[in-house]
Amino acid sequence: MSVHPAPPAPDDLPARDAYAALRHAPYRRYLAGNLLANIGRQAVSIAATWQIYQWTNSATALGLVGLVNVIPLLLFVLSAGALADRIDRRVIIVRCMAAVAALSLALALVSAFHARIPDHPVLQAANRGLHAIALTFERHVDPASLRFDNPALPIVYLLLFLHAIVRVIGAPARGSIVPLLVPSSALSNAITWSSSTFELSTVLGPAMGGAIVAVAGFEIVYALDVLFALSLVVALLGVRMPPRRGTPSAAPRPGTLEGARFIRRHQPLLAALTLDLFAVILGGAIILLPIYADKILHVGPAGLGWLRAAPALGAICMAFFVAHSRPFRRPGLVILWSVAGFGAATIAFGLSTSFLFSLLALFLSGAFDNISVVVRHSVVQLMTPDHLRGRVTSVNQLFIGSSNEISALRAGLVAALVGPVLATTLGGLGTILVTGAVALIWPSLKTLPPLHQLQPEPDGPPSNKNG
Repeated sequence: MSVHPAPPAPDDLPARDAYAALRHAPYRRYLAGNLLANIGRQAVSIAATWQIYQWTNSATALGLVGLVNVIPLLLFVLSAGALADRIDRRVIIVRCMAAVAALSLALALVSAFHARIPDHPVLQAANRGLHAIALTFERHVDPASLRFDNPALPIVYLLLFLHAIVRVIGAPARGSIVPLLVPSSALSNAITWSSSTFELSTVLGPAMGGAIVAVAGFEIVYALDVLFALSLVVALLGVRMPPRRGTPSAAPRPGTLEGARFIRRHQPLLAALTLDLFAVILGGAIILLPIYADKILHVGPAGLGWLRAAPALGAICMAFFVAHSRPFRRPGLVILWSVAGFGAATIAFGLSTSFLFSLLALFLSGAFDNISVVVRHSVVQLMTPDHLRGRVTSVNQLFIGSSNEISALRAGLVAALVGPVLATTLGGLGTILVTGAVALIWPSLKTLPPLHQLQPEPDGPPSNKNG
């Protein structure tokens, strides 16, 4: 177990420059392009889930969206991390976002002309298979109300699957490029701003997507994502990448799984990522929002957009507070308490029948989640050598992405079995229990020093360290 220095007294903590990362032009360009790309992604997510729910009236169909997204993550993310450590991360991002634009254009065309798609036997068979899966789980709706007869439905699932593959391939490069755009002294601040703009995208994207669906149709949302995805391509084409920092070029390159080994050797990293994995799997309820908007709160697609946006509003407010505050003295404890708060807010949302109270609960869930995200990402990036950042980032994204998508699958299937309210509240309770378990199993998380004291850890097996 590492012996960390005692946390400094509050007066010894350094003052924080809330805009340190924004003083660097390459980071500003990346941040602006990434914001627009994420807005498009969030708008597509809200449009696709609402479209599938309207076509099928099935909670299981929503859960399958999570399955479609998690399979590419499990198959490709570790290899994508190794790729991000071996070639120019900017090149990976540019090519992947160009592919995203092409797939979103295909979604727009399928949505615009879905009524003209012939009911081919292959599409009929796919819909029969989806219907059979839904009938296995649905217990809270009349089976006759389930509709799996739109020939475009399997095509939309396929395009979402391809979307997920491309995003997974590019995700480690996007997650690990930031340390190359700012000095290490501004890295934590850059992560705060990246997290803040991501949360801003999850406000603007769902609100925009829901409003456009309500007044103009699904295909307009997908068409706009084409432009937003290309905006990141344009932004990065104007960025010159600095030389890589890390091990000499003559040193042997670690293997694809070295990121996982690095995390396993450093207990605070393992604890933080494990906490995020199981807390989100149990506590995530975003995929059920179309059901809440339709059956419980009766607010329609526009209200669904605001329900999706509420957690991000909370996250933005919290990120603004964190950016202007002194560093946390006990970042590990902050992670634990924030995840427990997320679980409590999820329970409150699950039990709510008031639109305003539901918005408040989701706002608080986003505020708590943002603290955990910023601190966890800062710890991961600050403790990882640059030549391993792609691989470690890929493992981090495997934890995060799989937890989000498995959570969507879990929530959809459990809601089909026991109803959305019980599925959500039990998930929030499970998040709180997982937080307590992680605190007991990995006490090293609670003793992490302030972020400004963290340094990259050696990537060889430690001696009497971290365990």
